[in-house]
This record gives sequence, C-alpha cells and structure tokens, in this order.
Amino acid sequence: MFSFFSRSKPADEMQRAVAAYEKVVSLASDSRDARSLRLRMGLICRAHLDKTFVAGAEQTAAWQELARVALIAGKPLPEVPVPSKFQQISTGDTEICAYLPEEYVVEAFGLGSRYQKMDISAPKAIDAMQALANQLSRYELRLPEPFQVLDFLRQELAAEAALQAPLDNADPSPAIPDGAATS
Repeated sequence: MFSFFSRSKPADEMQRAVAAYEKVVSLASDSRDARSLRLRMGLICRAHLDKTFVAGAEQTAAWQELARVALIAGKPLPEVPVPSKFQQISTGDTEICAYLPEEYVVEAFGLGSRYQKMDISAPKAIDAMQALANQLSRYELRLPEPFQVLDFLRQELAAEAALQAPLDNADPSPAIPDGAATS
C-alpha cells in the first residue's frame, strides 16, 4: 500500500549502482550534462575508494587480532577479508549504494591493508591511492582533472608536520646567559 515508504532491496540498489557507473563510463558525449554526470560519479568514486582503503585497514586489523587469538589457541586461521565492489556513501541526507569494478577495489583494499600492516608508509599509501584515482579519473570517467583521495590522511600528515615544525626549527645548542664566559 505505502510502497514509496519502503526501502529498496539491497540487490536492486546494487544493480542500480552498477548501471549508473556503466552509464557514466560509456558516455560518448562531452556535453555539459555528460560532464556533470562524470563529475558526480567521480565524487562517488572518490568516496568509494576512501571507504575501501579504510575498510582494508580496519578489516586487516580485526583479522590480525583474530589470527593472533587463533594461533594462541591452536585453531586454524580465519579467512582473510575481501573487499566489496559496493559501498554505502552518504550524500547529504541520504545514502546511496556505490559501485566500483573489482580491479579498483582490490587495489584500494590491498593498499589499506598494507598501510595497516605498516608495509607502506602514509605518504606511499597516498601516492599509490592517488595513482589509482588518477587512472580511474582519466581512463574510466574521462575527467579533465583527477579527484584527490585520502584527504583525511593528507590532513593528518599535515597536522603532524605542523606540530613537528617548531621542534625542527628549535636551536639545538644550549643557551648561554649574557655575560657568561665562554671557553
């Protein structure tokens, strides 16, 4: 009776997400509307990549803890986490289901996992994720400018650098009081 109040089924949302992505990727036109659709999809893809990176780090941390407990208990290791091609993305007041092809989510998830395991540093993770975003932006979405990923990690590094700057600029030699003799 009130079907417009019910939420869509997850499978329907996933199908719509795939269809929306494929529609934008297949656009041949360079009209204003096509550019607008590409830009909106770019924002969705950026959020998806960020969330997938974070999911890779978080799920790896959880898996490492479960694996540690299993090893101590002499039990078999749990299954390694795998990425999802779908993410729920907040868009203002609503959430949408976003899709990215497997090649992108596997890479982003793997980079998040490697970052969590400290196999790569934050700057290297940012560089690798940005290269992935550049590829998606230029070759899939054909955006004039690639979108920037991992802003939260960039801001964290900038804050750490700002805190470190006064320490780096401090005079390492001890202060000699005025009038004191030096030898």
